[in-house]
This record gives sequence, structure tokens and C-alpha cells, in this order.
Amino acid sequence: MRTGAAWAGKGGRIVLSLGILAFAASCQRAAMEPPAGPAPSAAESSGSGVLAGEGIVPGIHPLPAPLLPAKLEMGELDPILHASIAHDPLLRERAAFWADFWTTRSRPYFERYLERMGQYQHLVDRELAERGLPSSLRYLPIVESGYHHGVTSRAGASGLWQLMPATARGLGLLVDGVVDDRHDPVGSTSAALDYLEELHAQFGSWPLALSAYNAGPSRVARLLEQHVHEENLAPDERYLRIRSHLPAETREFVPRFFAAAIVASDPERYGLPPVDVSREFVFDEVTVPDATSLDVVARAAGVEEEDIVALNAHYTRGFTPAGHERVVRVPPGTAPTFEVNFAQIPPDERITFVEHVVAQGETLTHIARRYGVSVAELTGANGGLDPRRLQIGQRLVVSVAGNGTSGGSTAGSVAPGRSVSGVAAAPNGNGSSRGGSRHHVVASGDNLWTIARRNGVSVSDLQRWNGLSAGQVLQPGQELSVGGGARLHSVRSGETWSGIASRYGVATSELARANGRTIRDVIRVGEELLIP
Repeated sequence: MRTGAAWAGKGGRIVLSLGILAFAASCQRAAMEPPAGPAPSAAESSGSGVLAGEGIVPGIHPLPAPLLPAKLEMGELDPILHASIAHDPLLRERAAFWADFWTTRSRPYFERYLERMGQYQHLVDRELAERGLPSSLRYLPIVESGYHHGVTSRAGASGLWQLMPATARGLGLLVDGVVDDRHDPVGSTSAALDYLEELHAQFGSWPLALSAYNAGPSRVARLLEQHVHEENLAPDERYLRIRSHLPAETREFVPRFFAAAIVASDPERYGLPPVDVSREFVFDEVTVPDATSLDVVARAAGVEEEDIVALNAHYTRGFTPAGHERVVRVPPGTAPTFEVNFAQIPPDERITFVEHVVAQGETLTHIARRYGVSVAELTGANGGLDPRRLQIGQRLVVSVAGNGTSGGSTAGSVAPGRSVSGVAAAPNGNGSSRGGSRHHVVASGDNLWTIARRNGVSVSDLQRWNGLSAGQVLQPGQELSVGGGARLHSVRSGETWSGIASRYGVATSELARANGRTIRDVIRVGEELLIP
């Protein structure tokens, strides 16, 4: 088990100089038109350096130069923000444009960027400090993704750092139908900084490295070969030499980066809220040996499934890949609980749904029969899939909870001879009812996990109700309390997991878990659900 936590670095704020350099009309240069962004109502999902909502009004008059950062808290000059190009009039002009844009028309968007940045800033700062990289690179994800770990661009770049699939794989990240490590803030940050280090080593200039990060190193190298012939020309001067030949988006990329650094380093100066680092990305790490559903991880850790999903967004299908040992993150302090509980889960109950890749000649009926589920369950678990549009290679989620393939029981049923309550009686009479509470008589082979799952409660609740310690061995014939009186709800037409959960004041994930199901499963009219 390893413990991960965001690192609290020092040089968090860039101190801004007090002087403002204004341009005389005779010295103004024609500003390059930035690429037009989508309308403000679009989702924040364009990436690749142009976030949705940042629509630009063509022909706007150039603004005065922005305040340029002077130095970091520790007194050092940032090698990017204080490079020679920082005095270039056109760069300052465009940086001023973006600083003004983000603090006026796009202020609500930039406030969200800062809010998300607070969650990951310490993580990024730690990596930068360990590598000795410029601390201003902490602002690059603002330009790339607005610090959104799940955003995907129209071109296919994804994650905080907007890596393309081929680039990500080349950096050692896994990108397939089950895992997309670009959505992992930890792994993607390490990979992105590897890439930036490589680009800086290749071009010897941070402006060139940033341009290559956006447009691709091959394009930048080709432009340098075409337009720079002086061998002794300084690296940053090489950037200025090819700038006008770069794609429009890439021409704006470095000014946008400067503007993001200027504003985000001291947001209160611009009337923006300070970066709140109290919600930093912290976690414990545990290892699962094979395919494991995130809802199973949640139950073993004694937390909500939503908590596990939030820490493991790179498991895009809700489970870890089969045949591979993988690290999974759990909330801080829950790793010991997970280790004890997970060891009690039978291997065939560690996955509540699997992924099936459609082969030639297969139909939904064939697939449903193979996994012992109904066609309705299969289509429902895949967003109302149209059987007529089934394609070879298409990936389908197949629920295995409660269908016999994973050892689960049907929703709402009580295992014979195991548990009883004032509502659902045990057919063989091995359980007992006391004033509406439920009890369970331990049988050979029972453990806390199987008992908890069968009765729709958590392992931690079982331990608390019965004064049991972690890892305590149960004895056949031992009687355990498994909670208060049960309630059953008969599903009516039009009802959903969330609607039923809201009616009874319980969490949707708890309702599904109490019935050995997940919220992806289909519920049928007339089906009886146990209300936890």
C-alpha cells in the first residue's frame, strides 16, 4: 500500500511589477486575430488551447501591455516569464488581450479554472520542483483544459494536459477502451512534464517547446529548417523568427500562457477569488490483482462509489482491466479497511459488470444468453442500444451482478437459511426476527463481505453493530445483527433508481448496492427492491 498526497510547495504566487507599459499609437503593431472559439453556451470541451466559451470578437483594438511578473516568492526569475521574448511588443499586446478577456467577458469561466486548479496545484508543483522545471508551468493546464481532468478536444486530445492518444501511449500511458490514463491527474502530469522536458531539450527554448507542445515537434522543426538559417541565432529569437508561420492557434498559445500566469498568480488583484487549495487531490493507493469493479472497491473501502470514481476517472468503464494488476485510489485512511475487506471477497465477486467486444455474427440475443442476462438488461446497460446498429468491435457493458455468473443473488431476495427480518422471512427458518431487526446465523464459508452483500449493508456497519474487529474470524452458528427492519418497494412503470432513492431519502448508489446491483442495471416493473 502506498499513500499519495498533493504536496504543498512554496513559490505559489508570482509578484507582479507595478509599472504599466503603454503603447503609443505610432508603435502599435497589427494584432494577429486569435482563432474564434465556440459560443459561450457550449460545454467546456474543446481543449487544444482554445476552451469553449472563449469566443473572440474580431477586430478588437489592441490593449495596453499587461503587468509582467517580476519574480517568484523565493526571489528567482522564472526562466519562461522572464525570457528575452517577455519584452516583445506583440507578445505583450496579445497577452494583454487575453488577460483582459479572462477578467471581463470570460470571467465566470476563468473562476472555474481557478477553482479546479486549487485541487491539483500542489500535485503539479511537487512534480515541477522535483524536476527543477519552471514553476510557471503550473499554469499550462489552465490554457490547455481549464484544469479539467476529463475534458476532450475536437481533435481527440484529453485530460488536464490535453495529450493526443498516440503521444500519450508514446509516453507510457495506457489508452484503450477500459483505461485512459490521460484522465489520471497524477499519471498524466508526470507524462506531460516528461514530454515538455524532451521538447525543451530538443529546441533549447521554452517558447519553442510550448509551441511544439501545441502544434507538434515535427511542424516546429520543419519551420525552423525553412526559416532560420543563422547558426548562432539565440533559441528564443528562433521562436520569434518562425512565429508568423505557425498556425493561428499556436501563435496565440504562448501569449495565452503568459496571460494565464499573470492573472492566476495573483487573481485577487483582478477581482477574482483566490485559489482554494483546501480541496487538494489526496488519496491512498491499493492494488487489485485482476478485473475489479469500482463499486466493489467502494464497498471494500467502506465509502461511496462516487468517491472512488472521482479518484479513478481513468478507469473509464468503471472497472480495472482483466489480466492486469492495477493501482486503485481510495480516500485517505481507508486503505487498511480495504485490504481487510477485499481479501474476503471471492475472486468471482470482484467484478459486477464486464465489457464485451462484439464479434462477427453476434447478436444481442447471443450475447445476452452467453452472460445469462436478458436483452432488456443488456440494452438498458448500454444507453438503450439499438440492436439494428450493433457493430463489429463495439464495446458493450454487461452486468454480472445478481445473474449467477458472479455468485450474486437476485435483487430483493434473501438467501435460504441465512437472514430474516420482520418483512422478508428466511424460508428454512435459520434466521430470527426480534422487534423488526434482522439477524443472520453464520454458516460455514460465510465472511463479513458475503454477509454484508447479501443483506445490503456495509462491512463497517456489521462490525459496528456486532462489536467485531477487523479481520475477526466468524464461527458457524454465530448470530449477527444485520440492521433494522427491511422495507421492500415494488417498481412501478416509469420509475428509476434515482427516483426511488429520492423517495426514500437514500443515496442512489446505496439503493443499488443493497440489492446487489449497480445504477447501470435495468429495473423492471413489478420487481421488488430492498430499501436500505
